[in-house]
Amino acid sequence: MRIAAHVDQVFFDVPGGVGTYVRNLFPALAGRDPSLEIRLFHTRFEPAPEPEPWMAPFPIDELPGSIRGLYPRWNVLGRPALPAPIRSAQLVHATSASAVPPASEDQRLVVTVHDLAFERYPGMFPRTWRAVYRTGLRATVRRADAILTPSRHTAEDVLSRTKVDPAKLHVVPLAATPPAREVEVADALGRLKVRAPYVLFVGTIEPRKNLVRLVRAYRRVAATGLPHALVLAGPLGWQHEALMRELALEGPGEIVMTGALEPGDLDAVFRAADAFVYPSMYEGFGLPVLEAMTRGVPAVVSNTSSLPEVTGDAALGVNPRSIREIAAAIETLCTDVDLAERLAAAGRLRAERFSWDETARRTLEVYERTLETK
Repeated sequence: MRIAAHVDQVFFDVPGGVGTYVRNLFPALAGRDPSLEIRLFHTRFEPAPEPEPWMAPFPIDELPGSIRGLYPRWNVLGRPALPAPIRSAQLVHATSASAVPPASEDQRLVVTVHDLAFERYPGMFPRTWRAVYRTGLRATVRRADAILTPSRHTAEDVLSRTKVDPAKLHVVPLAATPPAREVEVADALGRLKVRAPYVLFVGTIEPRKNLVRLVRAYRRVAATGLPHALVLAGPLGWQHEALMRELALEGPGEIVMTGALEPGDLDAVFRAADAFVYPSMYEGFGLPVLEAMTRGVPAVVSNTSSLPEVTGDAALGVNPRSIREIAAAIETLCTDVDLAERLAAAGRLRAERFSWDETARRTLEVYERTLETK
């Protein structure tokens, strides 16, 4: 089987969950089926990016065009055609519906739709990217032979908001990523100027993550004497100014922003946290939640969108619009040791259900079924 995969996201300034998906899926596919021929391709970036180490076994093609030039033309017009080496693949996998490359008549097209946040919360996205996402979704529904979603919730969103053929939809959950190397917790916290005890958030700093409410909830608890700091770990995304204004206000407690972290440091920050808090308004899956559960960190998680699918009953669910609920849950996890230990154990067990090998297995099944219809 010959596969060509679009991997632009790993070279973005903020790769996000899609970057994590790409970095883990294709090595897992190659490990599961060594006969699988995987070719990677990406648009032109300035400056030209260095391939990441995991890419070494795979041929990589750079397209003669940038995101600005290719994404709108791909999504709306279905052209220009891909170069000959990519057209030699039997199947093209668009790893995000933001860009749907034009598969040839002899190829099959698989597209991963991670979420429909741009439809649910359009005001949280820049106008240009909203247009890219919407045209990409329309192209996906019109041209894809199979559509992967990481959760049932995202599949239901696609069904309710488009005229997609339900037979094209396949739910393929994601998984946590084990750290490449273990870093000493004390060393990492010292370098990052993070003091224990603390409550942790991990993710891109953007409006959808609901961090203004998280900060207000944390300060409400800190005002009662809770000794924990709040650590916000992740790169700055778009429209983060409201959070920065909130952080500039005087308030109780201590809030630390680490920025983007290397995998080893991120693992150390996870392992030392007393609690993980993820009050996101909407998620297609919620990888950071699974990362916390894998490490036995008890979690407070929004009870909306796909997140209950990931956590089951292994986390405290809260209404993300309620500062009071978020604050009460933080206080509970930081003071009720027995509950925290029960959720930590339940989270580890729950996380064992997810693995990148299983993600690869289910993805391969979709590839095979799609090619059988050729």
